[in-house]
Amino acid sequence: MKKTLTELKDEDLIKEFQDNDTIGAYELLVKRYKDPLMNFVYRFVGDKDISSDIVQETMIKFYLNKNSYRSFAKFSTWIYTIAGNLAKNELKRRKRRVIFSLSPHDDDEKSIQVADKTFFSPEVQTDSNIKNDLIQQALLKVKPVYREIVILRDVQGLSYEEIAEISGLSIGTVKSRINRGRSQLQKLLKNIYKD
Repeated sequence: MKKTLTELKDEDLIKEFQDNDTIGAYELLVKRYKDPLMNFVYRFVGDKDISSDIVQETMIKFYLNKNSYRSFAKFSTWIYTIAGNLAKNELKRRKRRVIFSLSPHDDDEKSIQVADKTFFSPEVQTDSNIKNDLIQQALLKVKPVYREIVILRDVQGLSYEEIAEISGLSIGTVKSRINRGRSQLQKLLKNIYKD
C-alpha cells in the first residue's frame, strides 16, 4: 500500500519532488519548515520582515536547487544550512550599510512567540513578553559566530551532529561555541532572573 504524501518522511518527500516534480511534496516540506525556519532566522537577525524575506528566499532556493540535495544528509540539515547562509549574508550586508533612524527604537516590531495555551494570565503574559524581548535583545548582542550555534541548539533543539553538518564545524568546535555563546548570553541576562 502506497503512503500518502503527509505520511512520508522529509527525505522521502524531497526524493518525490526531485524524481517526479510533485508540487504537493514541495508544498508539504515548505509547510513543515516555514515556522521553525522563521523562528531560527528571526532569532539570528532580529527583524521580522527581513526574516520573512530570508525564509521566502530559502524556499525559492530549495525549489530551484532541489537536485543539489543528496540523500546522505538529513533534509532538515540541508534547509537549515541554506537559511543560515542567507541570514549570515544579511548580517554581512548590514555591517556594510550605514543606517540612519529618526527613532532609537522600533516600537512597531513584535517578537515571534509561541503561545502557551495551558494557562493565561495578563501579568504572566506581560512578564513573559518583557523577558522574551530582553532575551532577544541580548541574543542579538552575542557574537554571530556563537549566536547561530546557540540558536540551533537551544532554540531549535538540533543535535550536536546536525549542527556540525549545518555549520561545517567539528562537534568539538560546536560544543565550544555553544559554551561560549551561552556564557555571553548569561552575562547579558544576569539581571533578568533574579527572583
